[in-house]
Amino acid sequence: MEPWPAHDPALRGLQVFERGWLSSNNVLLHGAGHDVADDGAVLIDASHTLHAAQTVALVRQALHGRPLRAVVNTHLHSDHCGGNAALQRAFGCRIVVPPGQWDAARRWDEDLLSYRGTGQICEPFVPDDPLAPGDELAVGGRRWQALAAPGHDPHSLLLFDAVERVLISADALWGNGLGVVFPELDGESGFEEAGAVLDLIEGLHPRWVIPGHGAPFSDVAPALARARSRLAMWRSEPQRHATHSLKVLLKYHLMELQQQPLPALQAWAGNTPLFVRTWQRLGEPDGTPAEHARQLLRQLAAAGVVLIENDEVCDV
Repeated sequence: MEPWPAHDPALRGLQVFERGWLSSNNVLLHGAGHDVADDGAVLIDASHTLHAAQTVALVRQALHGRPLRAVVNTHLHSDHCGGNAALQRAFGCRIVVPPGQWDAARRWDEDLLSYRGTGQICEPFVPDDPLAPGDELAVGGRRWQALAAPGHDPHSLLLFDAVERVLISADALWGNGLGVVFPELDGESGFEEAGAVLDLIEGLHPRWVIPGHGAPFSDVAPALARARSRLAMWRSEPQRHATHSLKVLLKYHLMELQQQPLPALQAWAGNTPLFVRTWQRLGEPDGTPAEHARQLLRQLAAAGVVLIENDEVCDV
């Protein structure tokens, strides 16, 4: 990956906080600094609830006392919006979400928002405004077009500055691939949509891509090739995508808790609706979701991404 050159004119007014998991990256779009319609900074994505205090501190330091007008969420997975409530308390900013999740967020329906289904943590918040595909976000003299990016999440958005050709890609494209295609785990279409979004990104000819996870990059063609290769594998062998997704759910849960006794972690898997549904779609391997979780954890331990000692499972 090429380094992030802060001196590049295309990146003026942008500040990227590259975060580690559990959190998504944050992109701070600085305001114009005077009394114009787009005054006041905007933060794209709010990271995870467990890292909310750090997110607030990073934003406060970067703003130097200037206002934060809004937090815009590309989508409402817990690693992208968990800091919304803390940021709103700290800065009095508005919370902006994709329209497809507006009603669910207003009612805080954890089933529709996926938190109950995935067994994940997210502090409740109340959105103030929707941002729909085709809308424009004006910040600091720049205009960012919201573009639909279904696949990873049916409601996800891209944000694109067509003048400077800078793309905020969320989880539709990373430097090393793309995010889990969640609709496919419930038997809904997602692979085709994810591929169409990659085609859309290619057609935009972005000069820089700021992903939801990992470093920003300008070598876009190789990144697209890697994402397409992974997507082609998942399309041809959907069971590999499903197994990968179950491992992601287990690893994510461990990152939230840091460690958990193996029996409790197995019980969590057996009580987590998306884990159980995906296990069923795989043909119910190992007899029960709990036993399948134990086998997957052994694989994760062999890969060095979790540690199992004396029936205690730790994130590493």
